[in-house]
Amino acid sequence: MKKISSLFILLFLILSLGWYCRKNDMQPKKNTSEGKAVVKSEEEESNFVSSSEISFFELLPTSTSKQMVFHDYYVLSYVEQYEQAEWVAYQLKRKYTVTDFKRPFFIADPKVRTHSADWRNYKRSGYDKGHLCPAGDMKFSKQAFEDTFYTSNISPQLHDFNDGVWSRLEQKARYWAVKYDGLYVITGGVLKPGLLTIGQEKVAVPDYFYKIFLNTAGGKYKMIAFLVPHQASEKPLYEFVVSVDAIEKMTGINFFPKLDDALEDTLEKGSSYKNWSF
Repeated sequence: MKKISSLFILLFLILSLGWYCRKNDMQPKKNTSEGKAVVKSEEEESNFVSSSEISFFELLPTSTSKQMVFHDYYVLSYVEQYEQAEWVAYQLKRKYTVTDFKRPFFIADPKVRTHSADWRNYKRSGYDKGHLCPAGDMKFSKQAFEDTFYTSNISPQLHDFNDGVWSRLEQKARYWAVKYDGLYVITGGVLKPGLLTIGQEKVAVPDYFYKIFLNTAGGKYKMIAFLVPHQASEKPLYEFVVSVDAIEKMTGINFFPKLDDALEDTLEKGSSYKNWSF
């Protein structure tokens, strides 16, 4: 009787082991890249690149000033020499509540250790306090909206530029965020020695402003960059499209240092805009 029971137990164990092995073989294989973005061979479609997901903080650029400032909804790199950010990075999500908040006053950024420029530098200067991360992109909460009014998030902009071609580009970004299910945005002025300055603190006035957009919806990366001369313009936005490599050469910033090198090279050298709806 004991021998029969032992045979039944042995048979049960063999069948169970076989079922487990078959079940394991049917499971999808895990990606061994540990979240590192990789290029899949022959899967590029123009400026689309298939890739695994990557977090917002892995997409942050380098800081030439070594002074990165982290706010709840955006990150910036402040350059004391020019009294403004060389870049501001944030996520522009598809769904947010469009709420009209009362515009607050511009105030100094308490997180900038070298002190951000005073708003009075702009007074009677002939330049707008031009948002880098627009208040209109942060309407999903009062705090997010008000945080865009730190002086670390502004740059001197001619009114016809700020309210013209720059505003058109900001609106296009919101359109794309809805159409393509969100964007990563990096924006700033091109800072270099010899620029015109305003105010007692000598806030630099950039000759060019840039925006870089990265979309990762559906596991496919696509990127587009704009370099816009600081002047009024009625030109269509696609005429300002350049490669990210071109902006990196002008600024000395590595915009996506933590991307896989092959993926980074593929995305940053492209200047095609045909996969973006204008």
